[in-house]
Amino acid sequence: MMKMDSGEKSGSSDAAIFLQSLHDPEIIERVRCTIQNAHVFKLPPRQSASVGWRGADWKEKVWQGTVKIVERGDLTAVLLVDRTKGSIFAVCPVKEGAVDRCVDSSRYFVLRIENANGRHMFIGVAFN
Repeated sequence: MMKMDSGEKSGSSDAAIFLQSLHDPEIIERVRCTIQNAHVFKLPPRQSASVGWRGADWKEKVWQGTVKIVERGDLTAVLLVDRTKGSIFAVCPVKEGAVDRCVDSSRYFVLRIENANGRHMFIGVAFN
């Protein structure tokens, strides 16, 4: 986890810190990549950790929108952004274990998304 400023709570998640930074006009934002038309899937149980994730097993699409990789200050995050409203659907702070490739496709990835309380879940992301 990144170094906390004195004004931040020590229990804040990286996602909460990133989202809070969006309100600070002094922080320089760099959009590293934008991918239109991304699809998010609920992940089925993985057969085994040694096999890895298989995109071919993903059937339940739960969201479609834009993926942005954004750097703000010392944090980088993968943002899932609604195409029409511009609202953030999910945040994946980029750190060890946050992004995993699928074994059967170069366009399918697993993201570890977090909420402001630090709770996380894994989702599947596919690109056209």
